[in-house]
Amino acid sequence: MRIFALFAVLGSSLALADDLDLPPPPGELTTKRVDFREGSPLIPVRLMEGSAEVTLVGRGRLRFRLPGSPEKQLEGPAGMAWKVRRVKGTPAKIVARIQIAEVPFNDKAGLATAQDEWIARGLKVKSQVLGGVYGIAGKVIDNRRYVLVVDQPPAPPESLADQQAKILQDFSVRTSLLEDVKSRGTITLELEDGNGNVVATVDEKVVAESPDGAPIEVKRVEYGVGYDFHNFEDRAFRGGILLTADRAGKIAVINQVDLEDLLKGLVPSEIFAKAHLEALKAQAVTARGEVLAKIGLKHLADPYLLCTEQHCAVYRGVSGEVPSTNAAVDATRGEASFDKHDRLVDSVYSAVCGGYSENNDVVWGGVPNESLRGRPDVLPGKPQGPSPSAGLSKFLSTDLVHACKVSSFANLSKYRWEKKFSAKEVDEKVKSLGVGKVMAMNVTERGVSGRARLLQISGEDGATTIRGELTIRRTFGMLNSAMFELKTERDAKGRPTTWIFSGGGWGHGVGMCQTGAIGRAEAGQSYRQILEHYFNGAQVARIY
Repeated sequence: MRIFALFAVLGSSLALADDLDLPPPPGELTTKRVDFREGSPLIPVRLMEGSAEVTLVGRGRLRFRLPGSPEKQLEGPAGMAWKVRRVKGTPAKIVARIQIAEVPFNDKAGLATAQDEWIARGLKVKSQVLGGVYGIAGKVIDNRRYVLVVDQPPAPPESLADQQAKILQDFSVRTSLLEDVKSRGTITLELEDGNGNVVATVDEKVVAESPDGAPIEVKRVEYGVGYDFHNFEDRAFRGGILLTADRAGKIAVINQVDLEDLLKGLVPSEIFAKAHLEALKAQAVTARGEVLAKIGLKHLADPYLLCTEQHCAVYRGVSGEVPSTNAAVDATRGEASFDKHDRLVDSVYSAVCGGYSENNDVVWGGVPNESLRGRPDVLPGKPQGPSPSAGLSKFLSTDLVHACKVSSFANLSKYRWEKKFSAKEVDEKVKSLGVGKVMAMNVTERGVSGRARLLQISGEDGATTIRGELTIRRTFGMLNSAMFELKTERDAKGRPTTWIFSGGGWGHGVGMCQTGAIGRAEAGQSYRQILEHYFNGAQVARIY
């Protein structure tokens, strides 16, 4: 058993006491924990929720563990279809505060500045600490950060929507909710075997495991909820399946999965599986670090740590595995990137940097992270050319040997792009800002890559400034990136008729450029060299 230190650092009002807990007793499959007992972390990942009935089929023998004193176990042969059905349940009681800002844990000055800025705007705020710090094999994993919330009594999440909308209108800041569980949901479940017999009725949870270590099929897994690709699919998963109450008192289906197996079902969704092996290895190491960095920061009011949607981990289980990416995960088992202080690198990535990556503080605010410094993506030994800071138009129009351009998987329509909007379309998109018909738009602050940080909008009824890379992109229907030049066409009276965004890149541009990583691998760089480049000298180390 690997011995490790664990220190959970939690805000006083957060229901996170068991998010990063010590290993559970042997044989107990829990949810809000990361279990290192076997050397490789076990991560609880939500497959779907809101279900009334779930069908499970074991590719090997399937064993069910049912709570009680003593615990009861039932077992069936491979191929038998079992149904877990909700008999009754009650929703969790959840309250929330409006989160308006996030500040790195080491940025005490930034925290004070952010607090003063919001107080000056007339909003009373308070800070809380989110996340934790723990050590594995002499390396430090620390994802603590401060969050600023509106200082008011917690309230039901749905009651805060109008206040969030007003903050957006008044300050051009998109907020989120910091949730807290006052009482967990309850559920009663019945288990039906393949012959149609109800063999058990239990409260709280049902756990399914394969004594043979075979995958477990979950029928009609719902995915893409809220998106155009919303659908259902039969999927198979390694590890255990836990069925328990979600926040609505319905069935949440949770996969307690080894991190390495999680990566095997995740990495193919993040990068082209036919890409060069060294690029796949770089993606595997980066994804492993990203999962570790998210622990205790997502789904604070839910009975799991991660979900399978875009903002957590696009994970399809065995159904999504590909031999090439499995090989990359196996070849880098337990490896993550660390900075010179032996701290886990915040291993973020985007699809196409456009030839120059960006500083973290430009995109997300906070203090500069030495591992996330913007840099040119020109291949070694090739001319550097002009930098974006010397003139973005010249940079965008100069033909350089950028790794994300020459990669065999390059998409030139994402490397360089143009988006046009009519004046009417722009007026509609910024209607909530209250400036009236837009007369002028100017980028007033850019990052090292030329990405817009502040966009000033002047209209007939006033002016405002949009702050933040993502907010700017979202305002205009999710632009490919914030690395753009802005031009306008006007009529004879000088009124805008068309707004033209000419840009480069696809995504936020911080950290590893995925298409560039492929280009670098094809040019002969190893995955360690690729990660060292994109994360400013970071070194890869094995932690389990």
